[in-house]
Amino acid sequence: MASSADVHVRICGQEIIKYDLEIKALVQDIRDCPGPQSTLMEFNSQVKEKFNKLRLRIQDLEQMAREQDRETDRLAILSETESQRKQMLSNQTAWRKANLACKLCIDHSEKDELLQGGDYQSTRQRKVTKECLVETSSNITESLMSISRMMSEQVKQSEDTIGTLATSSRTVLETNEEFKSMTGTIHFGRKLILKYNRRELTDKLLIFLALALFFATVLYILKKRLFPFI
Repeated sequence: MASSADVHVRICGQEIIKYDLEIKALVQDIRDCPGPQSTLMEFNSQVKEKFNKLRLRIQDLEQMAREQDRETDRLAILSETESQRKQMLSNQTAWRKANLACKLCIDHSEKDELLQGGDYQSTRQRKVTKECLVETSSNITESLMSISRMMSEQVKQSEDTIGTLATSSRTVLETNEEFKSMTGTIHFGRKLILKYNRRELTDKLLIFLALALFFATVLYILKKRLFPFI
């Protein structure tokens, strides 16, 4: 039966996948968007919201990894977290490219309007559109920098984890060597005990034979003195 922690990890992973797919769909909508600027801004607002939720869930998944009891589970979840962070960065890049493509599309549309006799309002709207697109590009750049910082922190944490594992491995090897040494000492002691036990048995046998010889000699002397005629 799956534990509560495993269930939470699976739910978190499913939500990350859901947000990832929603972001990809919105990026495709931006790429296909012909305008106007209000529609693009609405798409970008939705993308930002999804990215914020995705970032939080990835952080939750990372925290769950640190709380795992088994080292194999912790490393597996951390690996999945790193993979999701890379995927989020890829989506950020695709988002920026989609905005640039949409900007070009809107620019072409505005140029066509000007060639067809667009008025002052159309020109003003084009200026506002460019300003909004510049702001959007700036926001995307800032988001990319934030993701880069997060990945840098994750790399540092991974290095610390590897260092900890290396230290643990050395400790285990040292303990194993000490155990082997103790085993050899115990084996040698057992041989000594067996050797002394055999020697003790031999000494007892020799003492018994010496006593038997002594008593036989005494009996022989008594016999010759008391019963010389026998």
